[in-house]
Amino acid sequence: MTVLAGRVAFVTGGAKGIGIAYCEALLAAGATVVVADVVDPESVVQRLRSGHGEARVHGLRFDVSSEPEVIRAVAAAADFAGGIDILVNNAAIFATLPPVDVTDIDVELWDKVMAVNVRGCFLMVKHVVPTMKRRGGGKIINITSGAAYKGLPGMVHYSTTKGALTTMTRALSRELGAFGICVNSLAPGAVMSDTIVQNVEHMQRYHQFAIQQRALKRDMVPQDLLGALVFLASSASDFVTGQTLAVDGGSVNT
Repeated sequence: MTVLAGRVAFVTGGAKGIGIAYCEALLAAGATVVVADVVDPESVVQRLRSGHGEARVHGLRFDVSSEPEVIRAVAAAADFAGGIDILVNNAAIFATLPPVDVTDIDVELWDKVMAVNVRGCFLMVKHVVPTMKRRGGGKIINITSGAAYKGLPGMVHYSTTKGALTTMTRALSRELGAFGICVNSLAPGAVMSDTIVQNVEHMQRYHQFAIQQRALKRDMVPQDLLGALVFLASSASDFVTGQTLAVDGGSVNT
């Protein structure tokens, strides 16, 4: 499948969890992929290059919540890839968050979750949109969550950020449509990624609860998201913008 041949995709949070699966899917669809993360992406980059070639996979380590670092990262991507056609705003704090009552959430932690999950998305859009405009359009895919619709007890900070991104998606779609830029949200359910499976507290509290709420009574795995991701990144969705595509086995009915 080469529906993304000639396109450059920038995936934040691409070096761990579901982000790796997103990068693999975009590569398989023909895109050149920038694997971006706050952790060193080098080992993931080398693994992906072994299957897709050195020229099509690049790695960047930076913090999405820092505007100077975002500026440098976007400039670097433009230098070695020529520009950015697809932005996947996947970076977020979630798997490492222990469930906590709202009365016990530390203000510094609240601010950190907001900085990465919301400000990080805003900063990426702010600095990627100019290159998309120069290239005549693009696709922005904000990774949200069913938590934005149902709420997640013990995760008020995280749920709030995903609600903010859902609204950001709608506003951006109105603002950027004139430039041929489509902005949509992909809303996963509870995914059995390696980062979640390793969190015993999350598994005990949310795993069976998530399955019970679904129409399709099974675990959700990263591969369940990839068809929707490629659709939103490709020309097949050129007249789709401002929408949320929930991929969760029928837990959220949109």
